[in-house]
Amino acid sequence: MAQKDRLIELLEAPVQALGYELVDVDARAGSNGLLRIYIDQEAGINLDDCELVSHQLSAVLDVENVMPGKYVLEVSSPGSNRPLRTLEHFRRYCDHVVRVKLNQSLDGRRNLTGRLLRVEERDIFVEVDSETFRLALSDIASAQLVAEH
Repeated sequence: MAQKDRLIELLEAPVQALGYELVDVDARAGSNGLLRIYIDQEAGINLDDCELVSHQLSAVLDVENVMPGKYVLEVSSPGSNRPLRTLEHFRRYCDHVVRVKLNQSLDGRRNLTGRLLRVEERDIFVEVDSETFRLALSDIASAQLVAEH
């Protein structure tokens, strides 16, 4: 998780300077390394946006050398199963269905899927099977929207 936090800290300002929101970062080191950057903006994301951000971030990443070995840089839209990382992300998607993976189990569960009810201070409230769970942001390993059809 330390590498992800470092990447977010390093890349958030350049992405914002270009007029986009840094939604999330997915980094996988190794012989087939991959660094996937999810960006968004109100008008949506197209291929030109991804190319612009990719070009800009390549320069930053080359200087900072935060990914060991060779890797592929991918910049994309977060899509319909958008990752949720910050309290602001959760606030924006209240009343939507979310999937949350916890760092440690809560009442025997590490994975919860339910309706995001609200955000209070540093906690989110998710209703699963008519039961409400209060989850601290710090206890969440990952979260994403669940596409509703």
